[in-house]
Amino acid sequence: MNRAPVIAIANQKGGVGKTTTAINLGACLGERGISVLLIDLDPQANVTASLGYDKRSGEPSIYEALLGDIDLSAILIDTGRPGLWLAPSSIRLAGAELELVGVEAREHQLRRLLNGTAKTIDLVMLDCPPSLGLLTLNALTAANGIIVPIQCEYLALEGLAQLTNTIGMIVETLNPSLRITGIVMTMFDARTNLSPQVVEEVRQHFPALLFRSEIPRSVRLSEAPSYGQTIIEYAPRSAGALAYRQLTEELLDRLKLPMR
Repeated sequence: MNRAPVIAIANQKGGVGKTTTAINLGACLGERGISVLLIDLDPQANVTASLGYDKRSGEPSIYEALLGDIDLSAILIDTGRPGLWLAPSSIRLAGAELELVGVEAREHQLRRLLNGTAKTIDLVMLDCPPSLGLLTLNALTAANGIIVPIQCEYLALEGLAQLTNTIGMIVETLNPSLRITGIVMTMFDARTNLSPQVVEEVRQHFPALLFRSEIPRSVRLSEAPSYGQTIIEYAPRSAGALAYRQLTEELLDRLKLPMR
């Protein structure tokens, strides 16, 4: 049985940098010698496309694995990047929530899949869809921890209360080991007064959870996926690359992962 920690990247609000964070944390962890399995649980398949794979290819994906048609090991892709493996998504995943409704213990489908993960994997990361539906519920039931990206904008905390309530419900009923690993501020713009104000507001509410590293608003971060690259491939000396490397060091410290 796999004992690697499982971290979900989750926020029901869209456009906050979940996919960007999942991809670049995964790549930076791989760079530091951590073997990462990145699972794309979003029907939009943005992680899959951003790493250069065709989400409409028709190849088996996490959709078939969740429905029990194929083993997780059969869909894994070695991305060619140090330590980074991908379980791809596809547009077919959009129908999975309806198809799983009639499945017994449907909230545990992903957890069961992960029990067969290779022992060489040090960390599993789940990129969740921007909703609190059945796919996200599967992710939070399977996960040990959650990283919550929050955009540096007005009403940034709106919706976080709903997410924390959902987490509390899951802890009580489905997954007592679930904890928030940390909150990461994204799209930080030092040229404005708003970004530092939003960070301070979040710090006041969640002082122990907020990561020190802030992910900047960056054209390079936005451009990298169109080339099928991570930020450390596309612009390794950019502010975005530096920020994700710093965030990676914080995450390593919090998770106490063994270095190979």
